[in-house]
Amino acid sequence: MKRCNVLARRGLLILIVLIFSASPLFAQRKITIKLASLVPENTAWGAAINRLASEWGRITNGEVEVIVYHNGAAGDEQAVLRLLKSNQLQAAVFTNIGISEVMPEVLAISYPFLIRDNAELDFVMGRIKPELDARIQQNGFVTLAWANAGWVKIFSRTPVFTPDDLRKIKLASGADNLQMIQAFRVMGYQMIPVQLPELMVALNGGMVDATYLSPIFAAGNQVFGIAKNMSSVNLAPFMGGILMNNTAWRRIPDKYKPQLLEVCKQIEKEIEASIGNLDNEAISTMSRYGLKVNEPDSRQLQQWYDDTAKYENNLVGTASPVFNREFYYKIKAILTNYRGR
Repeated sequence: MKRCNVLARRGLLILIVLIFSASPLFAQRKITIKLASLVPENTAWGAAINRLASEWGRITNGEVEVIVYHNGAAGDEQAVLRLLKSNQLQAAVFTNIGISEVMPEVLAISYPFLIRDNAELDFVMGRIKPELDARIQQNGFVTLAWANAGWVKIFSRTPVFTPDDLRKIKLASGADNLQMIQAFRVMGYQMIPVQLPELMVALNGGMVDATYLSPIFAAGNQVFGIAKNMSSVNLAPFMGGILMNNTAWRRIPDKYKPQLLEVCKQIEKEIEASIGNLDNEAISTMSRYGLKVNEPDSRQLQQWYDDTAKYENNLVGTASPVFNREFYYKIKAILTNYRGR
């Protein structure tokens, strides 16, 4: 009789375990990550983000689900950042302008004519990334990936070979890009804030004569149809990155994180390779349809660097710096080391 009672109790215990194991309380926990991007889905960035979503789901056996909102569906960078802070979104793709809202120091990377080519950018980022990531995390976010999204170039109605050529004409800048507007005004340029959707109207109506953009954007939006000249000088790298808020990152089990970050590193490399090719393809395509690429000689090229250097104290001085002084001098020291090798 005792044996029967023991067996009955064991059977009841097994039944209880099975019932509760099937209930939602014991089911696999699903973590949903809503990721916003201003970038169109049919771009290298868009494809890479979709791949990230797929790979994260595979690695975690579906425990982490990434839902991507492409094409600016979640709003502009400022709106997305607000949603990230309130955890209505958990991750987003930002330009360096958006990232600067989290960490203002990052804009030092965009100091005009400071970093001059891909090799210099790779050397600089290899040395300052850890500190950038640490400061961003202190401010509530994890950096999943950084990527060079191309180089900003000057597009203009008339040829621009030197700084004085550019000072003679009206230069458009994104209306929300206040630090760059201030920087160029400090250097004596005629700056006109223009919302990007209104840029073509401003160029066509003569409100502005030039602007600075990545070649991919200029090609995609037919800017070269009016601003038919492009200076070959690299004004600044156009950086982008994927940030996740700390709240969402902490919810992801630690056992998955090394693999998830490895996926992000691979995507970072793929984006940079794709963007470099797309930049070149965009310039080639625009050239076939009438774009003139203005290539300054070595003397004119040096004028850009020397001219900007004259305003260093105004741009990073102690009074009211446009760019973070500490990070500017860090980058400058890294570049001096690189160029002296």
